[in-house]
Amino acid sequence: MLIRDARCHLSAIGIEIMPSLKNRVLLTLSATFLSAACGMFVGDQLARAIGIRVTEGNLDQYATSIVADWEASSSELRAVLNAMAASNYHACGGKEIAYFRKLIFESDYLKDAGRMEGGNIQCSASLGRPAPSTVESTPDFVQQDGASIYRRRLPQYPDQKGKNLSGDQTVLTLQVDNFFVAFTPYSRMHLQAPPMHYTETAIDSPTQKSGQLLGDSPQIGPEILSKEGIYRLRDSLYSTRCSIRFFNCVTAYASIPEVLQTNHTKFISCIALCGLVGGSAGFLLSLLYRRNKSIEQQLRRAIRRDKLRLVYQPLVDLKTGRIVGAESLVRWTPEDGTPVGPDVFVRIAEERGFVGEITQLVLRHAIREFGQTLRNQPGFRLSINVAAADLIDPAFLPMLDHVLKKAAVPAGSLAIEITEGSTARREGAIETIRSLRQRGHSVHIDDFGTGYSSLAYLHELSVDAIKIDRTFTQAIGTDAVMVGILPQILSMAEALNLEVIAEGIESNVQAEYFAAADRGIIAQGWLFGRPTPVDAFHKLLAEDANKQVASADAHSETAALSTHVA
Repeated sequence: MLIRDARCHLSAIGIEIMPSLKNRVLLTLSATFLSAACGMFVGDQLARAIGIRVTEGNLDQYATSIVADWEASSSELRAVLNAMAASNYHACGGKEIAYFRKLIFESDYLKDAGRMEGGNIQCSASLGRPAPSTVESTPDFVQQDGASIYRRRLPQYPDQKGKNLSGDQTVLTLQVDNFFVAFTPYSRMHLQAPPMHYTETAIDSPTQKSGQLLGDSPQIGPEILSKEGIYRLRDSLYSTRCSIRFFNCVTAYASIPEVLQTNHTKFISCIALCGLVGGSAGFLLSLLYRRNKSIEQQLRRAIRRDKLRLVYQPLVDLKTGRIVGAESLVRWTPEDGTPVGPDVFVRIAEERGFVGEITQLVLRHAIREFGQTLRNQPGFRLSINVAAADLIDPAFLPMLDHVLKKAAVPAGSLAIEITEGSTARREGAIETIRSLRQRGHSVHIDDFGTGYSSLAYLHELSVDAIKIDRTFTQAIGTDAVMVGILPQILSMAEALNLEVIAEGIESNVQAEYFAAADRGIIAQGWLFGRPTPVDAFHKLLAEDANKQVASADAHSETAALSTHVA
């Protein structure tokens, strides 16, 4: 029977654990996958944005370099045409043709040079004296100074063996008066392979109409081709740069899909990296969430199973050196054996809305462990900490009354400590403080000086004591600015007739500072005792009582001896 029950118990545990483990794994995988997907999406958008921005810069640089090439070639062409016009040789004579050949030999751009009339070549450096033609040709563009431009006027220039000297380049012809030069406007040092493309647009001066001069033929209008700027139209990027001097514009452009495809490896790397970062972040966040969730669940179980424990730190009257009270401090060690500080688990309980359960557990334990001491020693006072949520919880005061009544402990033996931050909700806090004091409890402001401290504020709260925060105590004996604030705090307490408790006293220098005050001060800190379990504290309390009795007896003997001698 016992074995069967044990098996059933183990089965139940297995049923409970497996779904929990499965849920945790699913949560982690889901968070990791979703974060990785988000990271990849962000990476894709980031890669596209960076790629577009870089491409825009490259296109702008590309267009600018082509314009610079055009201006360099145009300047050289004008200089050659001027030199041809200054020739004193006989028109189309052998010496003039030889002179023309010398000029094109010295140029990086020229393919031919000669005389032209009515659009027909009369003679040139490459063709010599061709057969006359009766068909006149009209220029494609006329510049502002009257210079004519013929597009693809001479597509081929064969050498003696019939090889095409002009290659696959477009050749333009520029005519001024009766002289012309045929040229390729670019040295090709700046021309790039796809996905970078270019087109050149010229403006006809008489008609002010624009048209393609060189390059590819993108299906876009003159609003982009003849106006400087960077543009994005559908899936393509454009950068247009214009030469004011020679009335032409260059538009460099690229297709976004081609850019992405060309830089495929870089974009994939960026997407993968962002996906990895996103997945890692999701994994870490899921672990953090599970840890907090696990702490919350363990804390709830610990409260249900009464697994929180209390330790007590003594409160000492500096003038007499006597232990006059204790502060109860809650401690918790989760199931993994690693202690978690109250600043962590109390905050989690506050955020999740069950801090009142901790307050009730602490009160119940403290009254049970110190009930007899509180009943037998009316001057001894036990302090417990309550949270902000307790002050506005309608169940708090009835619960407090019930626990004290059941243990027959007077309300005056129990001090309630609240932090300055707990009183931020003034209306509820003031009403609860008033009710506590009416019942006979002493109300203390804990960690005083770190929050809303002011004379008017303390007067409005109407508390009984302030606990000076340890940061002020630790500043004693140093050059810290906080040391200068301590006299003001003590004066404030004096003005409102408040009891003062100094926290964090660890040295005789700190104790002597407060002992020198004009008023009695209660001390708390490692100098007088660390937080200890209840049994150790009662032992410490008994030792203190024996020491006080011995001191009193010694004082009586000294007084009697003095009387006898007298």
